[in-house]
Amino acid sequence: MKQAVHFGAGNIGRGFIGEILHKNGFHITFVDINDELIDALNERDHYTVAFADEKMDKTQITDFSGINNGKNPDAVIEAVKNADIVTTAIGPNVLPFIAELIAKGLQARQAANNTNALDVIACENMIGGSDYLYQEVIKHLDNDTIDYLAQYVGFPNAAVDRIVPIQSHEDPLYVSVEPFSEWVVDETHMKATDLKLSDVLYVDDLEPYIERKLFSVNTGHATTAYTGRYYGYETIDQALEDDRILNQLKGVLQETGALLVDKWGFDPDQHQDYANKIVQRFQNKYISDAITRVARTPIRKLGYNERFIGPLRECQERGLNYDRLKETVAMIFKYDDPNDAQSQELQEKLTDSDLDSVIKEVTGLTDTQLIAEISQEIEKLA
Repeated sequence: MKQAVHFGAGNIGRGFIGEILHKNGFHITFVDINDELIDALNERDHYTVAFADEKMDKTQITDFSGINNGKNPDAVIEAVKNADIVTTAIGPNVLPFIAELIAKGLQARQAANNTNALDVIACENMIGGSDYLYQEVIKHLDNDTIDYLAQYVGFPNAAVDRIVPIQSHEDPLYVSVEPFSEWVVDETHMKATDLKLSDVLYVDDLEPYIERKLFSVNTGHATTAYTGRYYGYETIDQALEDDRILNQLKGVLQETGALLVDKWGFDPDQHQDYANKIVQRFQNKYISDAITRVARTPIRKLGYNERFIGPLRECQERGLNYDRLKETVAMIFKYDDPNDAQSQELQEKLTDSDLDSVIKEVTGLTDTQLIAEISQEIEKLA
């Protein structure tokens, strides 16, 4: 049986990447530091992935095991040494902490003269995740092993998309996910070119798909959250029952869609279908996603190349409309969650400094016209 090593036994790891690896006939070795999850994976012969919609279909995942990398790092090294594919879904900030173990596993492959091609794919909500992981891995390698990687080990970037809400079940392995999923891999940086997974899209230019997901799914989800919070809602599906929020979401997706079609040449009709599907996904009443979860870390989401300021800037440069994006950005500046550190930091900045200075600092914008336009939108909400 083909061997997969997956870092991250959380809901996304089990309910998204693990589900696809299972369908492709892999034994999955989950690596995590969560004792409860690892113990359960080693004690059980199956776990359940439930698809949250009116059908409520379920699938059973089998052929897996778990390793606690904090307690048994040598077992992780051995698993990487013999793997046919290595994947991660642990969060961008955690990638540096697993890089040394992956590096040691790759050294072990080299020492064993393992010349089977291997791809290491970071399935994270970030741009260039595998590139980033590669840079962290080679910090622990000498030139000889780096040369070995150049010949036999690929780090192809990926874009991933599936809503897996925060959840709690009596069974620690049970996970509920939306039926939709998208996993896109840049095949130009693969080494194991003969190993292509079903239900994964392989492309020779990943950037359009990464940006499509960021400016559609991420921008749309956050738009719903911040607009929903502004009008007093607590969950995404409840918020979208309000036409004000639904129209704001559709308006933002129309603006980012026009940008994506103009910039990347996506077929307009196909992209509209894609946007309509996104709205339907967010309206799924079987996934009650908390607005506070989707809206967390507002300062990060206001970054220069992030999901709002990025498309807003590019729409301005191309002469495209960005009114709904501006309105949503204003609502982000009004977002006040006492349990979110970045929200409180942003509100403190707005109290201590003038508005234009805070906009410039948080967004990285230098265009005085754009700063003034955003400032005007914020003042409208005061």
